[in-house]
Amino acid sequence: MSIAYLDHAAAWEKSPFDQQTQQEVSVLRNNPEQLEDAFYKNLAFGTGGMRGIMGVGTNRVNKYTFGRTTQGLSNYINTQFPNQTPRVVIGFDCRHNSKELAQIVADIFSANGIDVFLFSDLRATPEVSFAVRHLKCQCGIVLTASHNPPEYNGYKVYWQDGGQIVPPHDNNIINAIENCTYEDIKFKAQNNRIKLIDQEIDRAFQDASVAIGRIGSGNRESVKIVFTSLHGTSITAIPQVLKAAGYTQVSIIEEQATPDGDFPTVASPNPEEPDALKLAIKKAEEIDADIVIGTDPDADRLGIAVRNENNELELLNGNQTMVAMTQFILSKGGYTQKENPFVGSTIVSTPMMEAVAKHHNVSCKLGLTGFKWIAKMIEDFPNQRCLGGGEESFGFMVGDFVRDKDAVTAALLACEVVAEAKAKNSTFLEGLIELYVALGLYQERLVSLVKKGKSGAEEIVQIMDQFRNNPPKTLDGSTISHIEDYNIATRLVVQSQEKEMIPLPKANVLIFKAIDGTTVAARPSGTEPKIKFYVSVNAPLETTQGYRAKKEVLEQKINRILAELGI
Repeated sequence: MSIAYLDHAAAWEKSPFDQQTQQEVSVLRNNPEQLEDAFYKNLAFGTGGMRGIMGVGTNRVNKYTFGRTTQGLSNYINTQFPNQTPRVVIGFDCRHNSKELAQIVADIFSANGIDVFLFSDLRATPEVSFAVRHLKCQCGIVLTASHNPPEYNGYKVYWQDGGQIVPPHDNNIINAIENCTYEDIKFKAQNNRIKLIDQEIDRAFQDASVAIGRIGSGNRESVKIVFTSLHGTSITAIPQVLKAAGYTQVSIIEEQATPDGDFPTVASPNPEEPDALKLAIKKAEEIDADIVIGTDPDADRLGIAVRNENNELELLNGNQTMVAMTQFILSKGGYTQKENPFVGSTIVSTPMMEAVAKHHNVSCKLGLTGFKWIAKMIEDFPNQRCLGGGEESFGFMVGDFVRDKDAVTAALLACEVVAEAKAKNSTFLEGLIELYVALGLYQERLVSLVKKGKSGAEEIVQIMDQFRNNPPKTLDGSTISHIEDYNIATRLVVQSQEKEMIPLPKANVLIFKAIDGTTVAARPSGTEPKIKFYVSVNAPLETTQGYRAKKEVLEQKINRILAELGI
């Protein structure tokens, strides 16, 4: 065992760490492998903030790691806003220890002379993003591990624009945290600086959600909806927003309606996983519902199932949902070319977003993975109007009143698409297939390889190195035309060997593009012990009747590509 992490563990068995922490470290010494994993590194910020397993140690979520983060962040906020009393809003989800940790975080901010708005109970993450700007705060915090397993918790940071932190603030905050010791943490609250918030902000957020998302012209009362919060926070917002928008037939899956950090009815509380929506789909079949809606624990990701041509409920992936809802927003107008409108997406999402935007003479801006980059687009282009944005991981944002994934307003928008289609004797999916006929059929697949612990992290590095050093020359017979390495922000034109600079921040992402439009992206997750591969293929679709056959052709093409790459 390395001396470094043994020294770290020994430090946690003394002051300033409390007696309980010291005892837990001593117990952990009975399992050397767990001790190493708990202390071999510090939790770091990734694409979605700071996430980890709860427990003692520098590589764990606890009051000291969150405390050090909050102390460093407090120091940075006070240097950035020296001539005012800064304000921070704090929200949290259904995770174990979230409420207690949120109070500790609030105490530390207040101890550093920062005014705190603390939600009195769990709330949807998009509401916290909204509250940052609504309450004119300089910063926002959400304690959440999104859809990670029950043993996880996390710490997500927003800046005053309501978006998650981006350069230069992210690196500056990390530096401020690293300059803190555990002895520096000010745990003693100034209670007069902490104000509990709840219904007033709820009403403002929900009113804005309805105003922005209610853009269709269908008969809302005719739509049958089955909704599940998967034991998470969306139960506090989505039923209320749908009711306010005029949807009267909303069936809630009661077995999953109570917030519960154990997520007892699902293997994973992630609407990206088909099994997560099993109970909801069963209920929907019983009552002949038009749409099934499920969200992850912090209510930023949205999964839906809609009726297909055989009147069966079919789960859509994040790319399909994003494209259909973007098409709906753009088809409604409500904007002028003088506003120079745009939609946002990411480099690993479907290229069809660009095709839809071009079809409506609207620009499509692409950023790195994570909604913080879409939020940054809004700040970077103040003379342009953001109509919305999405990414393949089941995230969508309607307008720009929330600067993060927003399953609440996206759920309403999905119902608007269904209501209008139903009024025309059509369906959500039929409309999407018609769009495929117009613009081409795009088929995507995500493959995630889980690699846990220190050895897993090392294996992920090896996989990325292998692809960098030995890139594929073809994808299913189509020659590679471009190789994009975001680690060095460079695009290689393979035929000429010319290199072009990519005008985005550096990131550990590789993308291979073939002449026929096929793309494969490889990227280690910033928040989970995974390496992810994103495959996109496309082909013309002549008729709506040919959709299933052409879809199968593209699925087989993806299978061949994955086999070629050994994935």
